[in-house]
Amino acid sequence: MKNMKNDKGTISVSMVEEALALARSRGLDALPLAEAAGIAAPMLASPKSRVSSAQYGALWAAIARALDDEFFGQDSHRMKSGSFIAMTQTALTARNGAQALARAVGFMRLVLDDLGVQIETDTRADTRADTQHVRLRFVENPNAPPPAMFAYATYFILVYGLLCWLVGRRIPLLEARFRCAEPPAAHEYRLMFCDHMSFGQAESYVDLAAAFLDLPVVQTTKSVKPFLRDAPGSFIVKYRNPGSLAARVRKMLRALPMAGWPAADQMAERLHVAEATMRRRLKQEGYTYQSIKDDLRRDIAIGELQDTNRTIADIATSVGFAEPSAFHRAFRKWTGMRPTDYRPARADFTRRTESD
Repeated sequence: MKNMKNDKGTISVSMVEEALALARSRGLDALPLAEAAGIAAPMLASPKSRVSSAQYGALWAAIARALDDEFFGQDSHRMKSGSFIAMTQTALTARNGAQALARAVGFMRLVLDDLGVQIETDTRADTRADTQHVRLRFVENPNAPPPAMFAYATYFILVYGLLCWLVGRRIPLLEARFRCAEPPAAHEYRLMFCDHMSFGQAESYVDLAAAFLDLPVVQTTKSVKPFLRDAPGSFIVKYRNPGSLAARVRKMLRALPMAGWPAADQMAERLHVAEATMRRRLKQEGYTYQSIKDDLRRDIAIGELQDTNRTIADIATSVGFAEPSAFHRAFRKWTGMRPTDYRPARADFTRRTESD
């Protein structure tokens, strides 16, 4: 099942554009930054285009370096390059999840002026264990412009991604509310956070399941180096919401060779629900069974295209197409582009990352 190894998920080009818009607003020439991350101009021009987690992570790091600001200029105080490394080292010696969270939030309070978090813990004895939560309530500077969704997400992913890594598991998200208007990439943010996410609210907060508080920190100085190599850009995909039915379907498909992907009725049987129930619940989440299969094929194909030693025909076969022409048609439908459009900028990027 070689083709499944590259299924690390992809990210909408709309998220790329949000990051590049911040770079442009601070005087940077955005296109060379994108191209250096392996994101070619035609990909930016196609609204349906997707980028790999490696590409997005490289872009994230490049913008942070160019601005000398790991918060992308979204706060009146710069989060200078190296801050995330320092925050990681500060939290690494924590005893458990509760202490690690306190240290991470405390560190962010030191480096940002306009956006912070207040930790509110609800673990009362009369509360059911499955509803106990830790609320990360955002505290905003009333004299600064109101944060956009990208600012909330940047703060959250830095703290949450670090915390998940420290305790060695994804911490379930229960609910997320934000004061900002619903962004164009709302669907992508729901993948990042959770299904129970709303905008235009009176306050901004994220509720985490409280069980992580007592979990020990399992990471060490030995495991920190490979972690920092890919973080924090890798968090966008690594700790995505796994609780939805669509995520369960995708996980089941990913564990099977494409030739063995079940029909809709067979998948419903595997999920122990009626086919009509599966279809209805997927529709509520914005999917169909076919769209999940198409998205998974697309993400695997994008991952495979990063290997410039593989031919398009070989990749077409690996993602279940008997003819390269059928793969070309499908790929254009998925992304608005040809498979070869994903390759020119990737060649230099691939060689560079392999030599790093």
